[in-house]
Amino acid sequence: MSLQDKYAPVITLINNSGGREVSIVEEAGVLKVAATVPSPTEKIAVWNEIKRVGGEAATDIMADIRMDSEVPTGGGASAATKTYTVQSGDTLSKIAKEQYGDANDYMKIADANGISNPDLIKPGQELIIP
Repeated sequence: MSLQDKYAPVITLINNSGGREVSIVEEAGVLKVAATVPSPTEKIAVWNEIKRVGGEAATDIMADIRMDSEVPTGGGASAATKTYTVQSGDTLSKIAKEQYGDANDYMKIADANGISNPDLIKPGQELIIP
């Protein structure tokens, strides 16, 4: 199986997320992927997919995933996006309690990260905290 086949779900996610300037090169046993995605939500989704397919410390892929919003536009209206890496024993309610002071706000995190089942988060998963 080629690395492009192995990481096909990652490539599909990039393309379906509105990825631009996509470059995919396989050389010397490493898949090199570069792309620009629209927002932090897509960027984190791509990284989570890379970890899902290749494991936490994949050595057969190098990825440079950027997002349009990484370059400030001078409007000052958008605040810096916070992220949180899920730890063993975490739940979205626990994270919401830590971040917002109210465990019932867990759906804000779920919605921002496209999580349809709030009970299915994994250690190492990176979440956007809106």
